Amino acid sequence: MAFFEVCESGKGWQECRRFCHENATFNVQAHSLEHLGTVEAYSDSIPHLLEILPDAHYTLVSVATDEKRQSVIAYARFHGTHSGIDASVPATGKSLVSDYVFIMRLEAGRVAEVTKVWNDGHAASQLGWT
Repeated sequence: MAFFEVCESGKGWQECRRFCHENATFNVQAHSLEHLGTVEAYSDSIPHLLEILPDAHYTLVSVATDEKRQSVIAYARFHGTHSGIDASVPATGKSLVSDYVFIMRLEAGRVAEVTKVWNDGHAASQLGWT
């Protein structure tokens, strides 16, 4: 969970890497993130998101651990208001609350793979981006 907290609070790969394998993969079926194939790329994208949504934060709802399969599942809600800068979309002043799930697969006690389950279209709609 320390990895989840560091990653989702926008500390970037420099902080996240201590919990991960160097080649940790990132999987997602959300168009806005599908180009990010590694945990490094994903974790380095979060600081930019915080420039767009300066008040962004998550609320942890639930955590499940499966020791046999070496996985941890975190269910959270992401909150934020588009009041920051972004060259492609002017600030809308609209807020979102978006549910998501992080499935973290471990190898030898370190994150080897992350799968994020998230509806980016719903989030974009709440922010007035679509």
